[in-house]
Amino acid sequence: MIIPKFIRSLGYTILTIAALLFIAVNFNLTAGAQPTNLGVNSGHLLSCPATPNCVSSQAPTNDVAHAIAPLPLVGDIAQTMAKLQQSIESLPRTKIIRANDNYLYVEASSQLMKFVDDLEFYLDDKSQKIQVRSAARLGESDLGVNRQRIEEIRIKLAA
Repeated sequence: MIIPKFIRSLGYTILTIAALLFIAVNFNLTAGAQPTNLGVNSGHLLSCPATPNCVSSQAPTNDVAHAIAPLPLVGDIAQTMAKLQQSIESLPRTKIIRANDNYLYVEASSQLMKFVDDLEFYLDDKSQKIQVRSAARLGESDLGVNRQRIEEIRIKLAA
């Protein structure tokens, strides 16, 4: 049986893409480098980039692509931190990287491609809120995953 040339070509293209994806995932090329500029600076988390793959409770409210409401405290700072850590640890593919009395830095990875998102939580005693920032390390769009993850944490905190 003779296979038309364009079908063979399509098959080679699919095999090439599959091989590249396999290499990218297995050699951790989709994770990106861990940012060195995260943390709290004068009461603020890092601003979101212009790309639509980040949400922040400290973004201007008219920035609908990036703005998200802060999370509420659930008790005092220590109780809130414990509940926040518990909520995060219940999520799949998340890892707490750094934690102190009022700051939490978390990495979350996607299931299939292993893309890494950086999440930050600043328990702001002054405003009595948890300021949040969640951003994809790589790419242009996150298909709303960072916003969905923060909202899932909001629900877990309220439970």
